[in-house]
Amino acid sequence: MAERYRIFGAEMSPYSVKVRSYFRYKALPHQWILRNSASQADYEKYAKLPIIPLVVTPEGSGIQDSTPIIDHFEKLYPEPSVHPGGPLGFISALIEEFGDEWGNKWMFHYRWAREVDQKSSAGRIARMRAPTAGEAQHDKLAEQIRTRMVDRIWFVGSNVVTTPQIETGFVEMLELLERHLEARPYLFGARPAYGDFGLWGQFYELWTDPTAGALIEGNAPHVLDWVHRMLWPRAEGDFETWDRLAPTLMPILSEQIGERFMPWTLANEEALADGQEEFSVILDGKIWTQKPQKYHARSLAMLRAKYAAVADKAALDPILHATGCLDGLGT
Repeated sequence: MAERYRIFGAEMSPYSVKVRSYFRYKALPHQWILRNSASQADYEKYAKLPIIPLVVTPEGSGIQDSTPIIDHFEKLYPEPSVHPGGPLGFISALIEEFGDEWGNKWMFHYRWAREVDQKSSAGRIARMRAPTAGEAQHDKLAEQIRTRMVDRIWFVGSNVVTTPQIETGFVEMLELLERHLEARPYLFGARPAYGDFGLWGQFYELWTDPTAGALIEGNAPHVLDWVHRMLWPRAEGDFETWDRLAPTLMPILSEQIGERFMPWTLANEEALADGQEEFSVILDGKIWTQKPQKYHARSLAMLRAKYAAVADKAALDPILHATGCLDGLGT
């Protein structure tokens, strides 16, 4: 482990900072490399897909996609473990999936739905991609990025119909998370878990943007502390038991994952199987409409595999059933 890993990523990528946080927690020697024009040629030597993060090992292998990256390195370096014992292990994996796939809707929507956030984000991305550009060149590039990204906001399901649901859901989640983190530094106790990394990556990015950042800073001091803490996470004690976590974690599982995320991901899978161009589903009593997303179906399959790998589900299934998260996991 003396040689360094290389992480090609970007500060404005939730999946990149998620992996960087994990490497910091594990104390894995690494070099953080901004993917831009200066590093592109080196990046292309190892990347199979045009996505970040990309981790390059000292042996010259490239690994992509944040969840498989963490799964890979957790096998190599199991201590300190990011997996709580018992039913909490899968619940943590469920929250990681929820953060990656549903939390990204909050992040992408808030980043590109309003002019103030569009200009802030496009300007930062432009400076990242062309750090030495003059003012006129920078402004032109920023406007190009802004136009392209605003045109892609539909990709996460953000539209006229879903905007109130996305924003109401985020505010409700912020309130639930604030109550949960009031009594503990991390989601599952005194050390970061798998679920922390997935959910935190999105919240970190939300915090850096004007509108969502103001909501976090003005309403959720414990969430804000967690956002800062996860930049350099460390074990401060043990994971808690389900009995201690349940009073404030159950509402998150039920109201956010069971009522919103799970019905959506199953409807998305069905739409892809049926070849639909667009699908609608009732989430928390309201209609949600968007185009299906292929990656989410693959992601759901990976979550099902993790559920299937749980040897003893006696303690887990009652929790999943009570929160509406069980349907579809055994399919």
